[in-house]
Amino acid sequence: MSLTKPLVTDALRAVAGAAPGTNLVSGHHLLWVSACDTYASIKLQYPAPDKAGFDALAARAHAAVLSAATPLGTRVDSFIVEFVNESGAVVHSRRFGGPTGTPQPEPPAPPQAAQQAGHAPIPGLRPQSPGLPGVARIIAVGAGKGGVGKSTVAVNLAVGLARQGQSVGLLDADIYGPSLPTMLGLDDQEVVVHDGLLQPFLAHGARCMTMGKLVPADKPLIWRGPMAHGAFKQLTEQTRWGELDTLVIDLPPGTGDVSLTMAQMLRLTGAIVVCTPQRVAQDDASRAIQMFRQLGVEILGVVENMSTFVGDDGKEYDIFGKGGAQHMAQRMGVPFLGAIPITMSLRQNSDAGDPTANFTGTGRAERALAQALGAMIRQVESQVALASLKQAQTTPKLTIS
Repeated sequence: MSLTKPLVTDALRAVAGAAPGTNLVSGHHLLWVSACDTYASIKLQYPAPDKAGFDALAARAHAAVLSAATPLGTRVDSFIVEFVNESGAVVHSRRFGGPTGTPQPEPPAPPQAAQQAGHAPIPGLRPQSPGLPGVARIIAVGAGKGGVGKSTVAVNLAVGLARQGQSVGLLDADIYGPSLPTMLGLDDQEVVVHDGLLQPFLAHGARCMTMGKLVPADKPLIWRGPMAHGAFKQLTEQTRWGELDTLVIDLPPGTGDVSLTMAQMLRLTGAIVVCTPQRVAQDDASRAIQMFRQLGVEILGVVENMSTFVGDDGKEYDIFGKGGAQHMAQRMGVPFLGAIPITMSLRQNSDAGDPTANFTGTGRAERALAQALGAMIRQVESQVALASLKQAQTTPKLTIS
């Protein structure tokens, strides 16, 4: 179990506040909490007389969080306490675990590209060398148009691979319309910057990062291409992914800046194109396939999403014309990775942030969904193995003629 904001907040209710009968929460000393994986940090406003008083209170707060986390089997590898004055300026800080004496950055905000759009940068982030050391395979999931379920396929692919024992990362590169905060249930998790790098969220067995947790949920990102380019680069290179078997990247729809940046910046194992059965989606998916080909990226195959609607009674309804994306894949000479039905449970689990439930349902429709997801994941793994054998050793380049 990972540290969470509610766990840390509840633990601090055991620490006495300045006024008799109060604690750090009820006494309104606790101003901010951030928690992710085994890292947590807090901001306090407390009338301690000197640094020794601050340190003593920080130690009590650390002990309270340890006492709450240990019985749950949760580690606390790093706990940072910052004391601020009435204007919000940090007057003292104390770190437990991690590098001693390293200053804790301010609460994170959007990357450098967001600064150009009127937001503050993420303090404490340091440049990282190009590439993604420790990441064995990178799979991009794209689509020619929006609304075809690209994020649904990316999320369930990542969760399915993690359920098979792989170490999996999931990057939400849909800068303008990030879906991961909802689909993975990240509302209660806060962004943490540790040693100059973003710490990925841990959800459903996968390590995740998304722009949706770096900007306010209701804030539109009105960015030109260079800003989106910078945001993708920082999300990719300045996240501490660690050792990964597979990194899944959920791309924005279309053939725009982020897809080009990704293909030129990373050595991809291959790309998956998501398409619904109807003709209008096929036309746009064909353009996405041609884009990846032009960039020299291996096409792992096409997934037909919303292939049918499966009712709770197990009956299938071909709402969008089952098989259209499969025929398109055959026509373009790329592998067909499988057909994913739409079910009531798929919609409910996505809205509830519980994709794991897509693999564990017991009803007729739920079993059909789980079987389809399992078949798709097996096909992806087969194509990844083939692509890894013949992958070119040069970085893809875009040639315009």
